[in-house]
Amino acid sequence: MTLEQVDLLMLAVAATVLVSVTAARVASRAGVPMLLAYLGVGLLLGESGLGLRFDDAALAQTLGTAALAVILVEGGLTTRFADIRPVLAPATALATVGVLISVGVTALGARLLLDVSWQLALLLGAVVSSTDAAAVFSVLRTLPLPRRLAGLVEAESGLNDAPTVILVLAFSAAGLTATSPLELLAQLIYELGVGGAVGLAVGTAGVWFLRRLTLPASGLYPIATFACGILAFAVAGLAHASGFLAAYLAALILGNGRLAHRRATVSVAEGFGWIAQIGLFVMLGLLAEPGELPSAILPALAVGSVLLLLARPLSVLLTLLPFNIPVREQVLLSWAGLRGAVPIVLATIPVVAGVGGSEQLFNIVFVLVVVFTLLQAPVLPWLAQRLRLSTAGLGPDLQVEAAPLDAIDADLLHLSVEPGSRMHGVYLRELRLPPPAAITLVVRNGTAFVPDPDTRLRQGDQLLVVTTSHVRDRTERRLRAVARAGRLAHWHGETGDPDGAAEVKLLPATVTVPAAPTSPAADGRAASVLIGTTR
Repeated sequence: MTLEQVDLLMLAVAATVLVSVTAARVASRAGVPMLLAYLGVGLLLGESGLGLRFDDAALAQTLGTAALAVILVEGGLTTRFADIRPVLAPATALATVGVLISVGVTALGARLLLDVSWQLALLLGAVVSSTDAAAVFSVLRTLPLPRRLAGLVEAESGLNDAPTVILVLAFSAAGLTATSPLELLAQLIYELGVGGAVGLAVGTAGVWFLRRLTLPASGLYPIATFACGILAFAVAGLAHASGFLAAYLAALILGNGRLAHRRATVSVAEGFGWIAQIGLFVMLGLLAEPGELPSAILPALAVGSVLLLLARPLSVLLTLLPFNIPVREQVLLSWAGLRGAVPIVLATIPVVAGVGGSEQLFNIVFVLVVVFTLLQAPVLPWLAQRLRLSTAGLGPDLQVEAAPLDAIDADLLHLSVEPGSRMHGVYLRELRLPPPAAITLVVRNGTAFVPDPDTRLRQGDQLLVVTTSHVRDRTERRLRAVARAGRLAHWHGETGDPDGAAEVKLLPATVTVPAAPTSPAADGRAASVLIGTTR
């Protein structure tokens, strides 16, 4: 590409993003889900709009898969494990057994109502049975629902992409005869088992690694964290396992691993997620043929009605029987099974595989997603209130953050009172550290406590000193001076010069500035201070 072509491409991408963001704002104020605004932008840019031609289903499938991986990593990083831990078992059941029930009922309905082959009916059931993580995360996180209920829907949407992808690939490649049910079950177990193991391993290793990694800029930590989630997706894919499950589980562990710069990580992840959603939905809007969509309206309404009114409620009811979920919560769960980009991306798989009738299947899925998203999403707040599940009257939850010290322009000093140090026996008030420097923690004989001005330092004490950058040098000098000459260091002419005075012999003790107060992985600047004593 020439430089001029690159400029035109960047101009088109930037303009598309800005138009999509503006359309999302308009759609949000009108009560329409934002994903539909992005689809609308894609349709306007397509052949029936501005004339941009895009009909490469294979490229759309590849780019769509990559975008879904990014969305799942963002979802995992921004999900609190405390919210989904109590509902992990029912969410897993909905994502596996519930999906199989929904696929079977929807396929039977499509077979009877549309008079299509069993292969197309099963493909249609598999494609539309997965709830969409992007739609669920963008819609449900704005609703005042109980944590347990919202966590259940979010966890299900993050976990159920994996089995549906496996089913769609199996039905597209083989039809009904080449793969036996036992072989399909073995494939499901392998891909989900290995994918889950890869996600857990990469997530755990990523937390261990990032806690020990010191980078020169705090902005690199969110990128490294996000890259670990993508790494899990890629490793699982190379092992022919479920990359979607691996990416979500790895990101879930990373997002709840108490890593430094979590707030920045969440912000960067949300930015990547929005970019992926905008690009994905605009691309799918471009891929659709508006002239072919009207013929798919009635089939889409028929299949969508079976899915919404029969398949989804039945799968929720049967799957959650062992978990004692209240009926009113099951009703909301049935209605909250939102569809979005995932079914449309999955619908490109049979198109690429050359399955007969797959073009009409794609159109049916596209119309179904648009119509039933418009129907389900706006009704959710009203339904939650009618079922008395809305928590709108509660105040916001307390957000506790592990803030790195660079966020407040501060440093953390760690020092030891070494044998022979004149700091032994000095009271804290006698240190006279320059404000706002303060000793915040003392560790003595393995026990940590917060000192007061009357705390007397002892040999072997470990001290944590918080100081701002502009008084850090003065703080270090004062600590050296007291360690060398005691509480009356100033009267003895001791200034704490790092080079030391001629009559002062330095003892080896190091003051280290870690990266952050709770994690050695946070951004920081290291320094050493020699603490000595007068002989």
